[in-house]
Amino acid sequence: MNCNAHADGFLALEVYASLFLTAFLAATFLPVVSEAALAGLAATGDYDMLWLFAVASLGNTLGSVVNWALGRYLLHFQDRRWFPVTQPQLDRASRVFNKWGVWSLLLAWTPILGDPLTFVAGILRVPFAVFFVLVSISKTGRYLVVLGLVERFMA
Repeated sequence: MNCNAHADGFLALEVYASLFLTAFLAATFLPVVSEAALAGLAATGDYDMLWLFAVASLGNTLGSVVNWALGRYLLHFQDRRWFPVTQPQLDRASRVFNKWGVWSLLLAWTPILGDPLTFVAGILRVPFAVFFVLVSISKTGRYLVVLGLVERFMA
């Protein structure tokens, strides 16, 4: 076995794992941007676009599941300083959610609003299956657009 091929396999695994972690953290309340990481990796042409898409989508969707779980189980800690959502963010997300109902989860991809919205879904006890399907559509749709733009501008 060629040692370089083995090293390249580990490097690719590390890159995909890093993308997963970046996408996962971007879906939580941490200020991480995953679109730039995905676009940069796609633009190199060194990685399989389908794998990039799948890894980023899965990581970002699972990060939103963390927000849902926080809303579902940890709301009684909202008065603590470390709590990840401010009251104004919670109020804004609640207004959007109440106006549009579960369909507002299709906006989970949006910056600033998306994270509190997935948190509110947990607070309001949106059934997990409904939450997961709508958020998956939202997150994967955004990454399809990012990859489509990369392909268009790299052609």
